[in-house]
Amino acid sequence: MQSVIPIQLEAAPGFRQLPRTLAGKALLAIAATAFVALCAHISVPLYFTPVPITLQTFAVLLIGLAFGPTLAASTLLLYLAEGAAGLPVFSPQGPGGIAQLLGPTAGFLFSYPLAAAAAGSLVRVVRIFRPQFHAAVLAAFAADLIIFAIGAAWLAVLLHLTPAAAWSMAIAPFLLGEVLKIAAAAAAYTALLRWRRS
Repeated sequence: MQSVIPIQLEAAPGFRQLPRTLAGKALLAIAATAFVALCAHISVPLYFTPVPITLQTFAVLLIGLAFGPTLAASTLLLYLAEGAAGLPVFSPQGPGGIAQLLGPTAGFLFSYPLAAAAAGSLVRVVRIFRPQFHAAVLAAFAADLIIFAIGAAWLAVLLHLTPAAAWSMAIAPFLLGEVLKIAAAAAAYTALLRWRRS
């Protein structure tokens, strides 16, 4: 199946085929990393954990659902490369650059390409058997599990936390927000599909 984001600029004829070319996919990936960066900067620090609340996971889930596994993973790898190069794409609550890829939130960051690929793969399988929105919710939920498993495990190892402490610092405070992000990403993906087919 076509593994590209279903966004097309109908007013300009050349843009209809843009996502099918290498240059078009590259432009989409670059634009998507800017979207992830914007969501990363919508950030609220929490006094009891080095992990802030951000909209990053919403962006990762939506990109995974919309782009498909290969382009989504490539996009998130590009995002990490931009951050490692010193571009201000990570949450402002961290030190930025390579230091952020070695700090407490590094596990979350490194999980993004894998989670996006999982969301993109699963939604294309599950939507054969389920309505599109339900398929997107299930795929996004599975991707979120990957994000939090890797993120919490990294934090636990880095800070020598017990499982209970890792749960309270890296997972529990974010559960309600993640439910909302999963629902929002699934709804946005479903709307994009309908728009594409209209």
